[in-house]
Amino acid sequence: MRVPSLIRRLVWADWLILIVLLGAVSYILLRLEGTLNYAWRWELIPDYIIRYREDRQEWFANLLLQGLFATLRICIYSGIFAAVFGVILGVARCAENLTIRLLARTYLEVLRNIPPVVIIFIFFFFLSQQLIDALDMNAWARGIARSDNAPIWEFFFGDMRRFPSLVSGVLVLGLFQAAFVGEIVRAGIQSIPKGQIEAARAIGMSRFQEMRYVVMPQALRKVVPPMANQFISLIKDSSIISLISVQELTYKTVELVASTRLIFEAWLTTAAFYFILCFGLSLLFRRLE
Repeated sequence: MRVPSLIRRLVWADWLILIVLLGAVSYILLRLEGTLNYAWRWELIPDYIIRYREDRQEWFANLLLQGLFATLRICIYSGIFAAVFGVILGVARCAENLTIRLLARTYLEVLRNIPPVVIIFIFFFFLSQQLIDALDMNAWARGIARSDNAPIWEFFFGDMRRFPSLVSGVLVLGLFQAAFVGEIVRAGIQSIPKGQIEAARAIGMSRFQEMRYVVMPQALRKVVPPMANQFISLIKDSSIISLISVQELTYKTVELVASTRLIFEAWLTTAAFYFILCFGLSLLFRRLE
């Protein structure tokens, strides 16, 4: 929908609400400035997003933009991982084998009923960190960073010296989000009328063919809206992994605040970045639906 047509559709009540909201925000900002006696320094923020290096005569991404790119990479990779693993869990929840159903349900119920911060630390120390150490990923990543192919790897994974941190974030966030994706897929599968499943079996389809040709095509269309919401939640939940020193947007913002004391400017800019990402995705998924 084009913006001018949206504006034309606004009635007097909509304009009144907008004016009241703008007035409330202006009042809060004025009160904050008077109460906190805070000296706003917005002119410094652009340099921490993108900055020009005089010695190299080039622009480079500074702290906030680096964190934004890291957040995007982590969300894309963990979203793919959560989607694949979540579909497996959702199908397992509807399996005929009781053992498979119980294992999948145990995983889903445990993760959905424990605070995410606790889950993040458990996955990091007991799974992610152990896997990185077992594969000697730190040495491998340092070798890649010194190789001639480093720019190609950095395009997809960022600074290769931080690659183990990226893997930790993707694994932890993906395993956590997969539990919710699994429940969404399970609900989609169970929403298919039993008559269609019985008809598939009546014409001699195997369990795999039944899922492949009858159930999943219909279920996946039904789960697109909740899956879209879950991916948007994944972006917001990615800030939690800053607690395990994954250098995404929230972690970089903490660094910026600690070094410059630009408390309100840095956090408001970070909030704007998250809003642009989530709102942009909501518009994209709305068109996809």
